[in-house]
Amino acid sequence: MLRKTTYPTLLRSLAILLVICAVGFALTASLIIATSAGLVFTFIVTMSRMQMEKKRDRALLRAIPEIIDHIISGTQSGLSLSESLASLAQRGPEISKGIFNDFEVSIKEGKRFEEAVEIIQNQFSLRSADQLFEALLFARVLGGSELVNLLRELGNFTREDLTLRREIEAKQGWIRNSAHLSAGAPWFLLLLLSMQPSTASAFSSMAGIFVLALGMALTLTAYFWMGYLGRIPQSPRIFGAK
Repeated sequence: MLRKTTYPTLLRSLAILLVICAVGFALTASLIIATSAGLVFTFIVTMSRMQMEKKRDRALLRAIPEIIDHIISGTQSGLSLSESLASLAQRGPEISKGIFNDFEVSIKEGKRFEEAVEIIQNQFSLRSADQLFEALLFARVLGGSELVNLLRELGNFTREDLTLRREIEAKQGWIRNSAHLSAGAPWFLLLLLSMQPSTASAFSSMAGIFVLALGMALTLTAYFWMGYLGRIPQSPRIFGAK
């Protein structure tokens, strides 16, 4: 079954496809060329939006060290783990305030600490967050005499990981940009050339349709290959993964 978040994405992609096809048909008067270019540009736009949505995960990952610092500060000031986490709804990083507000609401509704932590752990859906919350759960059950030292080590490890990832993203970011440009430029040029009736009629033949289909297949293959080369490996989740 498709997730609920899939349907808005499909509707948005369909709307983009219809708009691009309409513009392409207005320029070229060729439904085949307009549809081919529309499919390619819709794919590029959809993939770009998915990359933008992943920025939230990266922002949450960058917030983990600050969250750890707040928990250490709250623990050392005498707050319980529940109170330390709930306080992050007001004084934590902006991007995670809503998540910890859900934790505070869960605790007020009478949920157990473990259940409330599992909820926010699934909302983060990050390996570093899993390590943090599992450490808090162990401390809750077994006692937290070494919790502060453990959190400090985890914070240092996460900062080092973030520094390394920033360096890799800076060096490989051009690959993703090149993939978008190299995939879209030939089809934009095709739309411009197809404004001439002779070009549009040539691509309306069986040979022209074959060339368009082959071009779409090669464009998507090259795009995925460039994306694979620019991909930063993600460590699999061990705790909290469903």
